[in-house]
Amino acid sequence: MPFGHRLRNSGARKIEATEWRGHRARSSCVAWACALLGATFLSDPGFAQALTSSMLAPSVGGFAPAQDSPLRPINDSDATGSVPGTYGNPSASGAAGTGYDSLNRRRKTQPYPSVPKPKFVGPGNPRNPPPLQAPRVTPPVSPSFAGTAEGAPPRRRLKVDDDPFGQVGNYVGGFLVKEAVEVSGGYDSNPGRFQQPRGAAIYRIAPELQATSDWSRHALNLDLRGSFTGYDKGFPGQTSSPLNLDRPNVEGKLAGRIDVTRDTRINSALRLRVATDNPGSPDVQVGLSKYPVYANFGGTVGIEQDFNRLQLQVNGNADRTAYQYSKLTDGRSSSNDDRNFNQYGAQARLSYDWMPGVKPFAEVEGDSRVHDLRTDRYGYQRDSTGGYVKAGSSFEFSRLLTGEVAAGYAWRDYQDPRLKRLDGLLTSASLTWNATGLTAVKFDATSAISETTLSGVSGALSRDYGVQVDHAFRRWLIGTARFGYGTTDYEGTRFDRRYFAQADLVYKLTRTFAIKGTVRRDWLKSDAPGVNSSETVVMLGVRVQR
Repeated sequence: MPFGHRLRNSGARKIEATEWRGHRARSSCVAWACALLGATFLSDPGFAQALTSSMLAPSVGGFAPAQDSPLRPINDSDATGSVPGTYGNPSASGAAGTGYDSLNRRRKTQPYPSVPKPKFVGPGNPRNPPPLQAPRVTPPVSPSFAGTAEGAPPRRRLKVDDDPFGQVGNYVGGFLVKEAVEVSGGYDSNPGRFQQPRGAAIYRIAPELQATSDWSRHALNLDLRGSFTGYDKGFPGQTSSPLNLDRPNVEGKLAGRIDVTRDTRINSALRLRVATDNPGSPDVQVGLSKYPVYANFGGTVGIEQDFNRLQLQVNGNADRTAYQYSKLTDGRSSSNDDRNFNQYGAQARLSYDWMPGVKPFAEVEGDSRVHDLRTDRYGYQRDSTGGYVKAGSSFEFSRLLTGEVAAGYAWRDYQDPRLKRLDGLLTSASLTWNATGLTAVKFDATSAISETTLSGVSGALSRDYGVQVDHAFRRWLIGTARFGYGTTDYEGTRFDRRYFAQADLVYKLTRTFAIKGTVRRDWLKSDAPGVNSSETVVMLGVRVQR
């Protein structure tokens, strides 16, 4: 051991020995003083009676303190100079009765000095103690699940599903694909639209396919819907109706958008429609074995440019309509080439973002129709030119009212001078009003100038209006009511009025399965003799969707 360490240790031992001898000396003196004091008390009775409580009070330096002088008890550690075990005041000792407690302990609420203390007369009164209850047991929850574990991110609240029974779909690459099919059956009181109703059983198969792109730029959407309606029998002997009443109906559209810049977009679309002439139409040939099917298909390419609030859109259109050969009851076939034609046109639309939710616009279109045959079966030249001009506005008020409405003028001039110009008021609308969270009202209107095979008639100007009300009695029970009215004017030769009323009830079992019931009533009122008819259709089916 180094010399310095030995010197310090020897000095420390000498000091400890000296303190021990001093302590023993003080202890001996105290013992002799106590013995002498006791002997004095016992020997002198007067002195013993003079002893008071103040003599036994603790003293500092041999002097007794005053009665109201606060003294801190002497800590034994102070005499030796050692460090005490705790410092300062205990935690939360400075909090008042209503103050903040850093230890998060329950504290009694004290009323303000000016507020009288409430008197409890109920179960909280000590004279009326509350009945004993079993302790409430809370099942344990994982800290990670509750989002309270150390270092775990807070748990995000799930978004409320507006339609818990809605169609979900599947992601295929960058597309959200939804498919569905409805299979239903029922009874039609007058499928041939006879003046004297004759009913038949009916079945319908209606598939659907939708695909929507999920890209940050550009877009591509597919909407394809179809149906096939079949009947269990025909009606031989009825020249105004085919023997086979089965009819297909397919509608499809493929729309794309290319975002060139922020203000420039290229729009394109392909469309398809496959259908037959409507029962009761004057274009239905006499002695048909079944309805001839026609297809209307075409495309649109255009550009859309934004100039601040002003928007300009220019499109080019090309469409073709083609009919298949008609099969007659005697086994022969009849050509419909005179009904086939191509249509070419251009469309321009100018709109202005006037205010949030209101966007007025003006639109103009011109087209030309060229038939495959120069003259039809009656010797008329059906080639024509026409177009329309309309103005309206689109709406979007807090998602309560969305869509657009417009009105204008449409016309068509024919190459044959014997065919008069066909023109009239043009109306178009597609509005949706969310009246409440459970009720939605839809309004639509369409107008069109279509071709006809009637001798000496230029065409048919038709207008249709419809109102639909959807109401959710429950999230899984949806009711729908539809009403419609339409007219068709065959250039003064024939004027038809059409009415219909329909009620649907959909019971959604799950997101995949639903049961649907339909009741529909149609009326046809015409100024032509022997054409009026009515029918009622009742159907019940199942819808499967994904």
